[in-house]
Amino acid sequence: MPVYEYEHIEESCHRGKIFDVTQSIHDKALSKCPDCAGALRKLISRTSISTPKSNRELRDLGFTKLVKRDDGVYENVTARDGESRVMERGKPETIPNLSKTIRD
Repeated sequence: MPVYEYEHIEESCHRGKIFDVTQSIHDKALSKCPDCAGALRKLISRTSISTPKSNRELRDLGFTKLVKRDDGVYENVTARDGESRVMERGKPETIPNLSKTIRD
């Protein structure tokens, strides 16, 4: 269920000036505090929307994405210049160069 934020318009009670209430999306917005019956207004809260990132965006953000292609074989779909596109188990020269992505 969504969590909504409400603010006391005048004096606040023990809930505080701003407080959260878990409500169904179908419930009406509160107009009075459930504890002190003081007037409330519903606040518009920040939301977080996550969108899928493309392989190019992941590479630009410093991530390495490996996709399993066979037993012990992975494709580096975010390979940078000079890096092997295929990583194989037992072949350390195919491991991505993390010094290009990790910085202090």
